[in-house]
Amino acid sequence: MNAGKPEQLATAPIKMASATRQFLLLGRIGYFGLLLLIPAWFLWLAPPTLGNPYLLTFMLWLPLWFPLAGILKADAYTFAWANFIVMIYFIHSLTNLWLASGLYLWLSVLELLLSLAMFIGCTYYARLRGQELGLKIPRLKDDPRL
Repeated sequence: MNAGKPEQLATAPIKMASATRQFLLLGRIGYFGLLLLIPAWFLWLAPPTLGNPYLLTFMLWLPLWFPLAGILKADAYTFAWANFIVMIYFIHSLTNLWLASGLYLWLSVLELLLSLAMFIGCTYYARLRGQELGLKIPRLKDDPRL
């Protein structure tokens, strides 16, 4: 019997805390909400009057597809770098909030809420899950080359 051997202990999955699971859910809600909102907004709900709505949808939708595999696998590293992508939608929503009215305004509010949910969820999930897994970014002062 191989029970208790270090090889098996190292491969055992590390249990996720309740708070970590909640931030995972929040990040995924924001992510999948944006993934659904962008094409619905630009192709059906309020297509842009200037330019090609399909091209605009493609340009705004494409970045959201990059972290999909890591979001589905709950990879802490993917959640960390996905925050760079969500800033596109955060800035887009703030710009539209400043300029828009009517339905565009409400769609911008929804985009802002979803991007904030994704940002907060991704940030804290990556932090908490990274701590649970023992992952950490080395500090500059600990670099032996300096």
